[in-house]
Amino acid sequence: MTQDTRQKILVIIPAFNEEETIASVIADVRAHASGAGILVVNDGSSDSTAAIAERMGAVTLTHPYNLGIGATMQTGYKYARLKGFAVAVQVDADGQHRADQIEPLVKPILEGRAQITIGSRFLDGGGYKPSLARSAGMAVFSKVVSIILGVKVTDTTSGFRASGRDVINYFCYHYPDDYPEVEALVLLHRKGFRIIEVPVRMSERAGGHSSITPTRSVYYMIKVLLAIFVDLLKK
Repeated sequence: MTQDTRQKILVIIPAFNEEETIASVIADVRAHASGAGILVVNDGSSDSTAAIAERMGAVTLTHPYNLGIGATMQTGYKYARLKGFAVAVQVDADGQHRADQIEPLVKPILEGRAQITIGSRFLDGGGYKPSLARSAGMAVFSKVVSIILGVKVTDTTSGFRASGRDVINYFCYHYPDDYPEVEALVLLHRKGFRIIEVPVRMSERAGGHSSITPTRSVYYMIKVLLAIFVDLLKK
């Protein structure tokens, strides 16, 4: 990836109480995507997330209170459009998304082969082994979304994804509020955007705790499936 290419890319890091990991995530992006813009969207954290991000030199936008991942990413996409970036890459603040995987993620978009790419933990022997509850939910989502899209999608819940300019513009106005990753794929498919998966390697969470407990996994699955079916019924 050339320096000119990197200057077209914005890495959006949604963050809520990630003071343990935010500095290392920003440093990782700088090391492997130097020249790319870095935006931290601090979703009303009560810890030092915003202060650390600012100290690391990342552009930092802060919500006055916690709005959720949907609103947080939409803030990032609006910034990307305002500043004229060609590609926006979501990199989570917990350290799971490796910055050395950004280049293969954005390559299909820069080459015009896709308008959005999803980093899959399951393609090419990625080695990801989720819990039983997560595995069941992922399997259901994969089956449902694959049927809707007419092509197999292995990792519908992956937040490690890259969006081209047309998708950035679309997400500025249309982005699911809660647990958005799966539903967003259905919305994009209905609008005719080209979606492909890219095999990526991810790391274990470096800090904090996942909000998805076994009980919330069931709630998550039901809520997202209902949202998808409502989307399909809309004209």
